[in-house]
Amino acid sequence: MIAFLSRRLLTLAVTAWLATLLVFTILNVLPGDPALLMLGTEARPDTLAALRTQMGLDQPAVVRYLRWVAGMLTGDFGVSYTYARPVGALILERLAVTLPLAGFALVLSTLIALPLGLYAAARHERAGDWAVMAFGQVGIAVPSFWFAILLILGFAVQLGWFAAGGFPGWQGGAGPAVKALVLPAVALALPEAAILARVTRSAVLDTLREDYVRTARAKGVSAWALMVRHVLPNALIPISTVLGLQFAFLVAGAVVVENVFTLPGLGRLVYQAISQRDLIVVQGVVVLLAVLVVAVNFLVDVAYAVIDPRPRVET
Repeated sequence: MIAFLSRRLLTLAVTAWLATLLVFTILNVLPGDPALLMLGTEARPDTLAALRTQMGLDQPAVVRYLRWVAGMLTGDFGVSYTYARPVGALILERLAVTLPLAGFALVLSTLIALPLGLYAAARHERAGDWAVMAFGQVGIAVPSFWFAILLILGFAVQLGWFAAGGFPGWQGGAGPAVKALVLPAVALALPEAAILARVTRSAVLDTLREDYVRTARAKGVSAWALMVRHVLPNALIPISTVLGLQFAFLVAGAVVVENVFTLPGLGRLVYQAISQRDLIVVQGVVVLLAVLVVAVNFLVDVAYAVIDPRPRVET
């Protein structure tokens, strides 16, 4: 187990380092002047020179990279040119919206997908199975921002049950804050639920073909007990893989939905930073998201070791 986790941690560290190297190279080393890109062609020469000094562009690229990585390891992501604030503080503020939103959407996706996947597998090649597969096709084909627009039209404009956008903040209480996240979470959860339902159905169908399942049936185990006690626990490995990837995607891919609902989350921050050409913020957010994806994959590997001990020996 220790050797298994050590290999995964080493892979995590190498992948995170490669992510920082790639992001830094794209934004700082490739041809072009980052300061000129941020300020525009009409900027005064003395302003350009001051920003180049602030960004360390007068120093060799290797020195700038090492200082940037060393700063991130201590929580210093630099200072935003647009907001004149530390990038780390901006990211922490926005994570207070994005992480609860992603977690909420993941819970909704799981609550929708697992029962549907189990039901479709139990009704294989019957009407219930076809209905779930149709839901999966629609959910995969329709983008989340379209679901977001439909939810706003139905539940905010027509029914008036929810606000069309905005976020009151956690300081006003958990109730109003959670209510503001309901529609965005549903918009994010529906496409992911469609994917997870199909994965659950396939994993359960594969498990139902195993010999121990036939043995349990021969012993008279009820269909419900068979699904809950024998089939679902053994189908969790592919399901847990998709769940881990979905959480990372929900955090990194909420840019459009957060902008539709004007939520002050991480996705909206990176969108605003790109539109304002604030490369320091873009650089910090992209690296954080890359590290988050790698970390989630590591946690999925740990979940493998807990659910099924065989990967510890085989890898």
